[in-house]
Amino acid sequence: MVTPGGVAGGAGASWRELLAELEVRLADPGDARRIVERVSGYPAAELWVHLDELVPARAVGFVDAMAARRATGEPLQYVVGLWGFRTLELLVDRRVLIPRPETEVVVEVALAELDRVRAGDGPEGAREAGPVQVADLGTGSGAIALSVAAERPGTRVWATDRSPEALAVARANLAGTGSRVAPLVALAEGHWFHALPADLRGTLDLVVANPPYVPDGDLLPAEVEGWEPRIALRSGPQGLDALAEIIGGAPAWLRRPGTLVLEIDPRQAAAVAAMTRAAGWSAVEVHADLAGRDRVLVARWEA
Repeated sequence: MVTPGGVAGGAGASWRELLAELEVRLADPGDARRIVERVSGYPAAELWVHLDELVPARAVGFVDAMAARRATGEPLQYVVGLWGFRTLELLVDRRVLIPRPETEVVVEVALAELDRVRAGDGPEGAREAGPVQVADLGTGSGAIALSVAAERPGTRVWATDRSPEALAVARANLAGTGSRVAPLVALAEGHWFHALPADLRGTLDLVVANPPYVPDGDLLPAEVEGWEPRIALRSGPQGLDALAEIIGGAPAWLRRPGTLVLEIDPRQAAAVAAMTRAAGWSAVEVHADLAGRDRVLVARWEA
């Protein structure tokens, strides 16, 4: 039975009973299910087969602690500590942004650009020999960098972040990718391009980033404002400071031709596209996310 402020306090509770009690406590069946999946160790496809098994006493305490955190408004992703992103399962906590579906679209666009580079589909034909090289700026959990390395074998990826705390999360996620992916990704601490080795200048095929782009004065949902790292969210009065810095700095680091892929706020699309063209970039495009909103800027530097 449910204890005051807790779940499944009685001996002999099953996962089914615990799940039902948690659904009442949290008033969200989805949240309850994800917490039970995490504590039980059973993925969604298997949990239902094991619902009538008895819950270990130690597991009850974990469920109760996670439910209490969720009840305070802490994002579910941080509560469960692991979150799916494309083909990966990533460690996430308050040191990094929560990986979102919009950023999965950024990866999709970046992969298409890499395929174009490998095929030599451009005004200058096939690129010179050598590994395709990518920089993911402000990597956070490593979601973009690790996805690129995992889904395009042989690609060399540099993942940078100015936050040592975020890089610790990315390092843990990198360790979890295994021997096929991990050797292809290098982590570097520093502000945007300053983190990269000098000898990479002029050698990158692609620069990709999900930089902070929220205007300083914008109101954000409490789950975002109160929990996610501000340094990864806000970027000046119009939210354009980080975007302008990356757009201005990328040409020095790219091959010719080279490509820049950026996540943006849909409200900024026209302004960012205009800024990019004014900086000398060609073939500037904006791609929509899954909800049809302008979300991903693609620009090519061919000079």
